[in-house]
Amino acid sequence: MNPSKRTGRLLSTVRGAAPYALGGLFAASGVLHFAAPGPFRAIMPRSLPKPTAWVYGSGAAELVCGAGLLTRRRWAGPASAALLLAVWPANVRMALDAGSGRLPGPADGKLVAWGRVPLQVPLIWAALQSRPTPHRADGPRG
Repeated sequence: MNPSKRTGRLLSTVRGAAPYALGGLFAASGVLHFAAPGPFRAIMPRSLPKPTAWVYGSGAAELVCGAGLLTRRRWAGPASAALLLAVWPANVRMALDAGSGRLPGPADGKLVAWGRVPLQVPLIWAALQSRPTPHRADGPRG
């Protein structure tokens, strides 16, 4: 098999798996928003009122988007990309606060905190791979 076909096959495999991986990540993170809201509250932009409500709201949104990605709903990719854009300010807040002692555990490390900021780009890409496959006439449900 020539290298370009191998690369194409690999990219196709990654594109197919990406929404499922992100769906699982969203589901786990959504549960954590409810089970242990403290770390999420700590990274909320300070300008937002009622940070606990925002933590629970974003956790619920992650659970819904995770379920949508795992079941390949038509709306799940764009909704998940929008959610990732919406929570990006919290990742920036986390990076700005890194090293201050305000954040719990490893999140207070600058490398971890600043590493999350650009990580949103491949996560958005993964969400957008959830689009309907062209070879199926009916496409995913939703």
